[in-house]
Amino acid sequence: MSLSEIKQRIEKAEAAAGRAPGSVQLVAVSKVQPDARVRDVLTQGHRLFGENRVQEAAGKWPEFRADFDGVSVHLLGPLQSNKARQAMELFDAIHSVDRPKLARAVARLAQELGQCPDLFLQVNTGEEPQKAGVLPADADDFVAEARALDLPVKGLMCIPPVDEEPSLHFALLRKIAERNGLDGLSMGMSGDFETAIGQGATHVRVGSAIFGARDTAG
Repeated sequence: MSLSEIKQRIEKAEAAAGRAPGSVQLVAVSKVQPDARVRDVLTQGHRLFGENRVQEAAGKWPEFRADFDGVSVHLLGPLQSNKARQAMELFDAIHSVDRPKLARAVARLAQELGQCPDLFLQVNTGEEPQKAGVLPADADDFVAEARALDLPVKGLMCIPPVDEEPSLHFALLRKIAERNGLDGLSMGMSGDFETAIGQGATHVRVGSAIFGARDTAG
């Protein structure tokens, strides 16, 4: 599916939900994609991308940023505290602040560096033991702690369980965000982004639908 088709589907979903045109940002998930595919999407004019790993992003985005103006790269995958400094210098936003310890590390570095990317706090809406993020019951306290650290918390992020109806999880995340006065909702991927937009998503993370199947060999 082409980039233009995805954008048209986003526009239709915005209209169907009674939302303003352009209220949803498309994060093109470029992890493990050949540079040629990423460059092609950049050449088409898209400028917002998502990566899962700090090292992979560090290996390709400085060059792309030198070639294309206005590029914004967001970290979507888990972040280890020892990679936090590199991530904060490389990314414009981090969607995976998933534990208080990481929030405290980011806050220390923000003071030291004098700047901080936009942050989304990850909520484990499905309460899955193998998945990162705070439990829904702990989300309010996590938001309060992050704010007390003077962190630029823009919103929340979730990844619903693969075998459950995603709209229930999107609605839960929206409810938590609303009661904490947060506008940003990073939710929805290639298979369910239209559902997420209907539930208020501000950032949808679409990879395979834009780039095709990932090349995991490279």
